[in-house]
Amino acid sequence: MRIPIIRIGNSKGLRLSKTILEKYQLQDSAELILEEDQIIIRPVKASRHNWDKSFSNMPDNDDTLLIDDVFDDESFEEWK
Repeated sequence: MRIPIIRIGNSKGLRLSKTILEKYQLQDSAELILEEDQIIIRPVKASRHNWDKSFSNMPDNDDTLLIDDVFDDESFEEWK
C-alpha cells in the first residue's frame, strides 16, 4: 500500500485511514520501531493489558510457589 507523505505545519506526516486505525487499534499514540530498512507502526497497549482476564482464569487454589523461596545451598549466617 502506498500513501503520500503530507505537509503538517513545518513537519510532514502520514495520514492513515479510519479503516486502518480501527483494524490495528491505533488511538491516541503509536509505537514506532525503527529497523535497518523499515519502520514498523505498532499500537500502544496499556500496561497490564488483559491481566484481569488472566487472573480470572487462575484456579482458586493456585497459590503455590513455582520455585522454593529458600534454596538448599543458601546460608543465612552471613546475614547475621
